[in-house]
Amino acid sequence: MSESGKHKPEGFYTMKGYAAIDTDTLTTAMEDYLEMIYRFHINNEIIRIKSLSSALNVKPSSASKMADALKKKGLIDYVKYGQITLTEEGKKRGEYLLFRHDVLHHFLCHINNSKDELSQVEKIEHFLNEETICNIAKMLE
Repeated sequence: MSESGKHKPEGFYTMKGYAAIDTDTLTTAMEDYLEMIYRFHINNEIIRIKSLSSALNVKPSSASKMADALKKKGLIDYVKYGQITLTEEGKKRGEYLLFRHDVLHHFLCHINNSKDELSQVEKIEHFLNEETICNIAKMLE
């Protein structure tokens, strides 16, 4: 058992297997949406389905479905055709997701001697735990 009391998996699993074990986390898509909503929030921009779908290059119907899912998780408040606002828990998680993104972007730009690693960050950011992200941040200081 881990410190949190959850059973710690032993052996190797597929990505799907690890995801099935860790049922308390958000899906990668949920994280992407929440991070983008948080970006709008910190810039004091009004968040609507249309602006969210445009920012993430998805159909408005997909953004609407995800807004419903994030609302059920207690991370946003949203009514159809209305504004999207973050709950306190949504703000907390969104802040971490943006921190994670920024740390990884800084790290990958540093090791690759580049100015933009957005594509690579978007592909890997969901698979590193908070401890690893914090340790990378410390290493970069």
